[in-house]
Amino acid sequence: MSNVKRVAVVDYGSGNLRSVSQAVQHVAQGSGYEVVVTSNAQDVLNAERVVLPGQGAMPDCMRALAESGLQDAVLHAAANKPLFGVCVGMQMLLDRSHEGPAGVGTPGLGLIAGDVVKFELAGRIQPDGSRYKVPQMGWNQVYQSGANTPQAHPVWAGVPDGAYFYFVHSFYARPSDARHIAGEADYGALYGGDCTR
Repeated sequence: MSNVKRVAVVDYGSGNLRSVSQAVQHVAQGSGYEVVVTSNAQDVLNAERVVLPGQGAMPDCMRALAESGLQDAVLHAAANKPLFGVCVGMQMLLDRSHEGPAGVGTPGLGLIAGDVVKFELAGRIQPDGSRYKVPQMGWNQVYQSGANTPQAHPVWAGVPDGAYFYFVHSFYARPSDARHIAGEADYGALYGGDCTR
């Protein structure tokens, strides 16, 4: 029996698998973890850690996950081991996305209470005088602590508070419970309003 510990990157047909797996491999170097990209449910069940990528539109990703036969394995992983969602994969963890049929949206996996909301920034001006654009494509500072996150999450180890990250998105996660927020960035939020989370 092998003693190799594995991180499974879930291949359900909708995700930037190469970039995600390379990033995870970089972080896992020297940790004793092997990174596998897999479309096999048993691999997901057997892994010690699971990464759920996603790219494109929420309705397409949710449909692809259901059709792949991997959804039950992902839900089992979420209940029993660390699960990390990347891009739309992170959005899929919430109850619902506003992306999809008008007034209905798209149901998510329901692992985190809350919604995925579209930016509504028409006519808004940024501090530098330019207008806000949707989708946002650019750099934002991400803050690990503050009113909603009194202690930084371990995922931030070695990353300075306020570090810049590149964003490409039209939607943002809005969890119902602030304890589910590990970091926040401001893109068009009014004081007391919503942020990219």
